[in-house]
Amino acid sequence: MNILLTTAGRRSYIVDYFKQCNGVGKVYAANSAYTIALQRADGYMITPLIYDDEYIPSIINYCKENDIRVVLSLFDVDLLVLAKHRSDFEQANIQLILASKEFVEICNDKWKTYEFLIQHGLPSPKTYNTLNGVTEAINNGDISFPLILKPRWGMASLSIYKVEDMDELRVLTKKCEREIFSSYLKYESCMTKDSPIIYQELIAGEEYGLDVLNDLDGNYIKTFAKQKVTMRSGETDLGRTTTSEPFESFAKKIAANSHHEGLLSVDCLKNDNGVFFIEFNCRISGHYPLSYLAGFNYPQIVVDWMNGKGINEHNLQFKEELYIIKDLVPMVLNYPGYRYNEHKIRRLTKLMGGVNNLSLALYERLAA
Repeated sequence: MNILLTTAGRRSYIVDYFKQCNGVGKVYAANSAYTIALQRADGYMITPLIYDDEYIPSIINYCKENDIRVVLSLFDVDLLVLAKHRSDFEQANIQLILASKEFVEICNDKWKTYEFLIQHGLPSPKTYNTLNGVTEAINNGDISFPLILKPRWGMASLSIYKVEDMDELRVLTKKCEREIFSSYLKYESCMTKDSPIIYQELIAGEEYGLDVLNDLDGNYIKTFAKQKVTMRSGETDLGRTTTSEPFESFAKKIAANSHHEGLLSVDCLKNDNGVFFIEFNCRISGHYPLSYLAGFNYPQIVVDWMNGKGINEHNLQFKEELYIIKDLVPMVLNYPGYRYNEHKIRRLTKLMGGVNNLSLALYERLAA
C-alpha cells in the first residue's frame, strides 16, 4: 500500500514515520521544489505550483503511475485545493484523508473558525473582523487593550502583533495589510480583501496543541494534549505531553460537528477561567511529533485503515509528562544542479521575515 505526502516541505520526519510502519509499501513525497523530505522518500515528484491548473492532474497521474492509494497533505493551502477535487481522486480510486471542503475552509479562515466555535458553544476569545467593529467594541467597553491583531488567513505566525492602544491599532492595521498583500498571504486574503485581518481579545494562559483523532467516517476516537512551552516560527519547539482531561468534552464536540477524517490539530489556551479555543488545522501539525514520540502512532493507524484493519490500541498509547524538543540537523541536499541564486534567497528572506518552515511551493511563487 503506497502513500503520497503532498507539499512535504522540510518535514522529513513525517516521511520517516510512515516508512517505519508495518504493512506500508512505498512512501512518496511531493513538493514544487526539491527538499530534504523528498530526499528521504522512496520516490518523489516535483509538482507545479499549488494554484496551477496542472497541479491536481499531475498528482493524480503520479499516483496512477506509482500505484499510490492514499494521499495526505502537510500544508494548509494545499488542503483546500485537494478538498475541492476530492471527486477527481475518488474517480481514480485514490483516497484523500482530510476534512470536507467546507470544514477545510473553516480551518483556514480564522474568522470562520471563530464563527464555528461560537455556533457550537465552544469558548473562544472575542474576535472582530473589521477595524470599525473592534473600535466600536472598545468604545462600548466590550473589549479592552491589549489586543491581538493577525491575518485572517495567516500561517506560521506571520504578521501577528500585540496592540496596546488606539494609535497602535490604526498603525498596525495598515502595516499588517501591507504585509499581507505583499506576501504569499495575498492569494488567500484576496477572497476576503475587505476584511483580511482579525482582532482578538488577548487571553493570558498556557498554550496547548491537541491532536483530535476521528475515524474515516468522522467518528471521534481520542484526544492527545501537549503544552506548547516554546514556539519558533509558528511551530512548537519545546513541548510537554499532558493529560487530555480538561479538553476532552470540548474535543468531542468539535469532532462531532466537524466530521473530519483522521487528524485535526486544535490550538487553545488554558487558564484559571477555563479553556479558550483559537485555531484548527485539519492535517498532521507541527506539534504532532510530540504525540508520536509519546506513543500515538497516527501513520501506522492510517496504514492499518488502508489495509482494512481496525485500530491497534498499542498505537493509541500516550505517555504524559514528557518534555520533547525539536532538533535542527544540517544535511547535504542530494539533488544534482539544485541551486537558489543569491538574489532569490535575499528576496525570499526579506519577504518571509526570516521564517524558514514554509512550503517551497510558496517560495517559488514569491520568487517568480
